[in-house]
Amino acid sequence: MALFNRKNTAPSTTATLAVDPALAALTGSYTIDPAHSSIGFQVRHAMVTNVRGSFGEHEGTLQLDGSDPSRSSASIDVRIASVDTGIADRDGHLVSGDFFDAEKFPLMTFRSTHAEQLGGDTYRVTGDLTIKDVTRPLSIDLEFHGSATDVYGNERVGFEGSADILRSDWGLTWNAALETGGVMVSDKVKLTFDISAIKAAPQA
Repeated sequence: MALFNRKNTAPSTTATLAVDPALAALTGSYTIDPAHSSIGFQVRHAMVTNVRGSFGEHEGTLQLDGSDPSRSSASIDVRIASVDTGIADRDGHLVSGDFFDAEKFPLMTFRSTHAEQLGGDTYRVTGDLTIKDVTRPLSIDLEFHGSATDVYGNERVGFEGSADILRSDWGLTWNAALETGGVMVSDKVKLTFDISAIKAAPQA
């Protein structure tokens, strides 16, 4: 089921666009549920394997328009100090001045500027990603996993997606050369998003 779906119901050039009522009903404001969402990354280490990590503290909102995807938006704040790769020493290095400098720049943020449907349940959200004091455009391809009402009566939607970035574009340039050639940490980083968001109750 596509989140945004329009049907051409008239044969003439003056055709109007009809919206599936079930999909239009998803229109509204949503809060990302951090307990059931994950924002993470994957990066090549020592040229031979991947290190994966995630950020345990994040918050965000979605504004979904079930009639017109271009009117949808997303806002996400990630607390850098919550990074977790499973090794405390590595996490400490990541939050230090060599990488994120979390004491000076505690948040990584994303603010969308455009959304579009690529086909079926696949969407692309483009916006501004800010890391440290650098803001650059980023496009995230997302798959819509559907909607459901949970056991507590919350209306939920789910998305999963990813985006590749070059960390050097955001000033994350620390590295170490290997004796066998190459570097300790790749420049390319894959960001991953697994989002569950709860619809806000309508205001009276």
